[in-house]
Amino acid sequence: MTDRPTAPWWTSAVVYQVYPRSFADSTGDGVGDLVGITSRLDHLQRLGVDVVWLSPIYLSPQADNGYDISDYQAVDPVFGTLEDFDRLLAEVHERGMRLVMDLVVNHTSDEHPWFVESRSSTDNPKRDWYWWRPAREGFTAGEPGAEPTNWESFFSGPTWTLDETTGEYYLHLFDRKQPDLNWENPEVRAAVHEMMRWWLDRGVDGFRMDVINFISKDPALPDGPTTGTGGLGNGFAHFATGPRVHEFLQEMRREVFAGRTGDFLTVGEMPGVTWQDARLFTDPERGEVDMVFQFEHVSLDHGPGGKFDPKPLDLRDLKASLGRWQTALGETGWNSLYWNNHDQPRVVSRFGDGSPVSATALATVLHLHRGTPYVYQGEELGMTNAPFAGVDDLRDVESLNHHQRAVEAGQDPEAVLAALRAMGRDNARTPVQWTAGHAAGFTSGTPWIAVNPNHTWLNAAAQYDDPDSVFHHYRRLVELRHTRAVVALGDFTMLLADHPHVYAYERRLDDTRLLVLANLHGTEQTVDLAPEWADAAVVLTNTAGHSLTAGRATLQPWAALVLDLTGGQ
Repeated sequence: MTDRPTAPWWTSAVVYQVYPRSFADSTGDGVGDLVGITSRLDHLQRLGVDVVWLSPIYLSPQADNGYDISDYQAVDPVFGTLEDFDRLLAEVHERGMRLVMDLVVNHTSDEHPWFVESRSSTDNPKRDWYWWRPAREGFTAGEPGAEPTNWESFFSGPTWTLDETTGEYYLHLFDRKQPDLNWENPEVRAAVHEMMRWWLDRGVDGFRMDVINFISKDPALPDGPTTGTGGLGNGFAHFATGPRVHEFLQEMRREVFAGRTGDFLTVGEMPGVTWQDARLFTDPERGEVDMVFQFEHVSLDHGPGGKFDPKPLDLRDLKASLGRWQTALGETGWNSLYWNNHDQPRVVSRFGDGSPVSATALATVLHLHRGTPYVYQGEELGMTNAPFAGVDDLRDVESLNHHQRAVEAGQDPEAVLAALRAMGRDNARTPVQWTAGHAAGFTSGTPWIAVNPNHTWLNAAAQYDDPDSVFHHYRRLVELRHTRAVVALGDFTMLLADHPHVYAYERRLDDTRLLVLANLHGTEQTVDLAPEWADAAVVLTNTAGHSLTAGRATLQPWAALVLDLTGGQ
């Protein structure tokens, strides 16, 4: 065995994301809450996960379901109280798990006291805490095209809103109620650092940092290339991974974490980040973040019109993308591994065929890569996209804005709705399906968004005593990462890169070799293998639908298996 330095604890950990609004409701008001989460922690302990990532619970007007924060140090009453949070944190720690908070500091709510002060006058001391600009030269404020830049918001429309109080525009990359903080101002950074230290003092174990690579913008705020949508442009190059982002993150590490006792986790959500950027962000010698969320692999089924113009996934593209990230961060840095989160449709419906066996096949492929896997609530049950009957069933601001603008632009309403059914964020936000009973056991009342009707057969209670269930397959995958060093730390080699339906790769650590094979298609597939694998031990499989002979493997639809050639570590 090769001597190796002790690896960080999170290399063998699995993270579970809780979206509080949809996890478990203890009061019957139809909205999930902290007491509800606490009541379901035994589910997470049974699954075996190490970290709970809690999506925002802060005080918020809920324009973007809590990602618009009006007080970073208060719990929104819809979720409970600080005392409820403290009890949840204590119960998480008692079960040997850690809790990571969602840090949303690219922007605040327009109801945050900082912004209320900032907008009150042009000479307010907090005016420069946000991005304010007068109308474009030659235009009068409020005229079409008078916005300071032509950037288009992620939630449709311009990124600038005119504030009548001072006659200037403020920048918001997302909703108009989410004004962007100006990180060029050192007072902003100091206030954020102070808030982070407050939560760490309270006992939390780290942060998942929302769109953190957007905090450094080109101060010139130049126009972007026109996208063709009402004359708006794409400003991404001017606000993503900007000129001072590494400086800001290194400062954050020094000011918040340096000298503090504890094993913390920092995860940066970074849309559009390249593997070259990610290697810098996650190089431990640079002191920035432990890992990043990148979006390359979940953009592969976006058509020319973007995410709401979906196209079928070509598995070869997925292998090329994930394989590239495995190689690029193999020696320096670290990968986050995910299919699902609160912003993505359900992978079993997206890349699978909606069946439990396709859920376990996709899980096997993901979890045995090198990196830290993230399980999004309900994924461990195989929860699917929801059959939204119409736009009135939707709740997400991004989807509602897109629907309105697309229909106004003359698109077929049914085609728009079909795209939202496939790719909308509400798919991830339907309540967790605990039981076959009323509202899937999520609430005794009426849920804030409809429960998927398939909860009558697809639910946690039905899976606990079924060793072949999706839940127990996920549990076994988590256990493999905990118990097999090769899963956490082994090298990665992609195999069968050009095969259109079979995903295959090898993990190797010292003398230990694992082979992962998965047929991600609805027809039987046969592939050639090195003859030595015919005698390998089967570590894990999701179905009996496979056969191995010297030099060949036959896989039934959605069959996945993990082979161990050496029986090692």
